[in-house]
Amino acid sequence: MAPREAATPSANVIQFPDMKKDRELQRITRIVPEHDGLCILYSHHALSREKLFAGKILCWGIQADGEVVALLPWLSGVARCRDLTDPNTGCFEGYYDPASEVIFSEPPPPKVAELQTAQQLYQHKQPASGAALQELTDTIGSHAACIVGQHLALFEVRTWQLLASGEFQAMLADPKKQTSTPILPGDRCLYAAQTQPGFRYFFQYHIANQIKAGDPIAVRAVERLLE
Repeated sequence: MAPREAATPSANVIQFPDMKKDRELQRITRIVPEHDGLCILYSHHALSREKLFAGKILCWGIQADGEVVALLPWLSGVARCRDLTDPNTGCFEGYYDPASEVIFSEPPPPKVAELQTAQQLYQHKQPASGAALQELTDTIGSHAACIVGQHLALFEVRTWQLLASGEFQAMLADPKKQTSTPILPGDRCLYAAQTQPGFRYFFQYHIANQIKAGDPIAVRAVERLLE
């Protein structure tokens, strides 16, 4: 019997090694904070089909392949703006400067230059994959939503850690371990939100404040997310 020929891979099938390579190329290697109040614009058909919404950018990051992207807390993690592709949950439409009301489509050149320089300078700094590569103070009022018992609890995110793996950890403060103020990156009282029992999602300050104030629309939206 003649040996069976190996099946030719379909053009629509991505081989596992290629997926692993793509993930490595997209790994965030350095971040810089966003201090000018820039936002992303996104469409959200579940909220409106006529309006665009603004989300504050947490920081800018550069990938291993050199691409610069805006990063922001989104649902249960930190998302690249270009990964928001579903208009029913959030679809990236561009960048927005509220101060000048200018809409643009590419990352600001100063951020690109800063990240490219940092990537070249620190490219040999490779700690263990679970170690923190950088830690930035949260400047956009991020909150972690957790289920505590039968109730929704909101915790302020103090800092964000970029791990050597390219993943992010949101750091919360344990008041029982806090010994000084202000709470700075690296403080011993900080712990990862993702280890908090009942952790669900991240919210920016305007949504968190609406939830705290008992706004019925915000509360119903959160209840739907938690179902």
